[in-house]
Amino acid sequence: MLRTVVTLTMLATLYARTAIAYTGEATWYHAGKGACGFVNKASDHIVALSPYEYLNGRSCLKNITVQYNDRSVDATVVDLCPECASGSIDLSMSAFAALAPLDVGRLRHVVWNFN
Repeated sequence: MLRTVVTLTMLATLYARTAIAYTGEATWYHAGKGACGFVNKASDHIVALSPYEYLNGRSCLKNITVQYNDRSVDATVVDLCPECASGSIDLSMSAFAALAPLDVGRLRHVVWNFN
């Protein structure tokens, strides 16, 4: 039993050290029914991923943390952003507003990762 716990702890530590950080641009969009099939509202902290990270829906309902300058926000994957480049994301209005004013429109360099 102890060996199993130690092994799981070591694997969790290794995974945490190798977590992938994505970089790209962030924009915002009006929430509605996303590609994952859920209806969302503007106050939900949600995100649409590029096809490269959306993985044909395998990323649905995963949580990410987005960092921009000295701010961060957690968001749930509920949509696909077909026009987004790899690493770029489209945030709901409320998630974007947690990072910068909406009138900025586009954040040129965000860093995000799956939780």
